[in-house]
Amino acid sequence: MMKNIAVFFHTLGCRVNQSETATLKQMFASKGYDVVSSPDKADVLIVNTCTVTAKADSDCRRFVGKIVRENPRIWVALAGCWAQIERENLLKLPRVRWIAGTQDKMRLPDLIRNQIPQEESGVLMSFSPFEKDPFTMPFPGMDPNHTRAILKIQDGCDSFCTYCIVPYARGPCRSREFGDIFKEAKWLCARGVKEIVLTGVHVGNYQHNGKNLCDVLEMLMPLQDIQRIRLSSIELFSISQRLIELMKTSGKLCRYFHIPLQSGSDAMLASMGRRSNVSEIKEVILNIHEDIPEACLGADVIVGFPGETDEMFEQTHMFLKEMPLAYFHVFSFSERKQTKSSQLTGKVLPRIISKRSKILRELSAQKRVLYLSRFAGTVQTVLFEEKKKQVWSGLTDTYIRVNVFSGSDLRNRLLPVFLNKIEGQGLSGRIQT
Repeated sequence: MMKNIAVFFHTLGCRVNQSETATLKQMFASKGYDVVSSPDKADVLIVNTCTVTAKADSDCRRFVGKIVRENPRIWVALAGCWAQIERENLLKLPRVRWIAGTQDKMRLPDLIRNQIPQEESGVLMSFSPFEKDPFTMPFPGMDPNHTRAILKIQDGCDSFCTYCIVPYARGPCRSREFGDIFKEAKWLCARGVKEIVLTGVHVGNYQHNGKNLCDVLEMLMPLQDIQRIRLSSIELFSISQRLIELMKTSGKLCRYFHIPLQSGSDAMLASMGRRSNVSEIKEVILNIHEDIPEACLGADVIVGFPGETDEMFEQTHMFLKEMPLAYFHVFSFSERKQTKSSQLTGKVLPRIISKRSKILRELSAQKRVLYLSRFAGTVQTVLFEEKKKQVWSGLTDTYIRVNVFSGSDLRNRLLPVFLNKIEGQGLSGRIQT
């Protein structure tokens, strides 16, 4: 009797990928595969790939090479964004037997079952054209290693910012059927999930049968077992006053926005093909800060976009300094050959990009300290996630990492914590009794 095929998953990139991997794990298990926690026990390595930067590509290449060296008998399945964009490059990786594009990753359980590889086997590829219709997910997904569940409600993007490969890798905007979201949320409730993270490539663009993102939130809020709903990264122009009011009054929507700003220079924003200018960005950020002063506002920023002068960079630097942001992620510009920015002149030298990135990262660290210091001496509710030695770690709804000493099992518990002092990237605290 043939043993079940053992599969090990590795996910690169965004929360959408993480959500899809959770679904894939459920699908593989339901079809009789053994989903294992270590690649040395696996017959097949499945990588959900990312291609948003050149580093994401190289990370995948390195990881596959490492695993194949450690387990020479393993076969490799590659799926998702890098597979969609660079399928020929993936053929060069060792032990690759399956390559599935963005639309076909959910077909992997059947693709692998139908082609048990031999040494002389070829590579099985599956690439379907992108659709624009509303979608459902074939299985609910939950990663047992995490307390917070990521719930995908949207995919694709129509914006075509000049630096971004995502519309080519993910296809056009499309939204998940309204009822299918509710069905998975109830499934997660039944498994004790207390925080759901709503995610999508362009989550604020959700539209289905006249329903928008705020309607999704209002549908999920009455679920009693769900204590928190968090939004993943959201475009600034999707943050409506209705959304701000929900965050301010609901008691469940986490006081947290992560916004892909990318620049504080109007000239750069125009060259990037962004839909907002600096004045509009400032208005929305200050509006949120006025209505919800404790909200954690984070941002993405790109440094070294072609044509970025010292003056443009300084405009970004000063803008970030003035805005009530808690932190920002700083990305060095990464040229993607399919995008419009690859044709632009005025490339910025790597040493200048490195210098500018350092300046912004230091500013972000200062901003984080200022934000954290506002909460020292207060009591906040923390959802605990994991333990290292005797220290439990969890998050406030404002995305502050909190560490406490405890001999009790705090996993997936929401508890009031007195926050003491800044410790690393977060705060230390003690549980209130």
